[in-house]
Amino acid sequence: MITADKLLRYAPKIKNVQQHAEGLENARLTSSVNTPRRLCAFLGQIYVETGGFLRMEENLNYTTPERLDAVFLSVKGTEDARALIAKGPQAIANRVYGGRKELGNGDEASGDGWRFRGSGYKQLTGRYNYKAIGQLINMDLENNPDWAREPAAAARVAFAFWDVKKCSPLADAGDIEGITALVNGPAKLGLAERREATAKAMEIWPG
Repeated sequence: MITADKLLRYAPKIKNVQQHAEGLENARLTSSVNTPRRLCAFLGQIYVETGGFLRMEENLNYTTPERLDAVFLSVKGTEDARALIAKGPQAIANRVYGGRKELGNGDEASGDGWRFRGSGYKQLTGRYNYKAIGQLINMDLENNPDWAREPAAAARVAFAFWDVKKCSPLADAGDIEGITALVNGPAKLGLAERREATAKAMEIWPG
């Protein structure tokens, strides 16, 4: 179902298309994504999560202090945000994700924020999540977090998450909003874009 040619039609700006296509197709074969409708719903989600298959990790290149301060509670005002921006994405990640007990991350100095930053097709985030999904797919992602940023492992993560969350029945029903809530959370950010990306996929993988 997922070939390099079709994936390139779907995401024209993608780099290393063969690597992405092979990783995704191999992982798909182990999942419940066995119809075009399910595949299109899946692709619609990861297309938005990765900015059109252009990013395999969270974009932490903030340039506006006001925006960084507004997004994260751990940033204490625009001067603090300005100082973090000057230090770069790694410092930002360690601040905003460090000490997050619900994620299992150590404090800011531990480096866990950067180590377990949002990664892959699903934007996997936090030590606990890397460990849990790694156990599910039999990969030690907790001790090898960079794997989550590579297509083969990232694809296994994304399809495993899809199945754990039982997204395929929602795809069968055309419930893109319900899938978005499971993938992105209650905010359902980018819902319109996810609908559009799903519809675009259906033109390439009809059925």
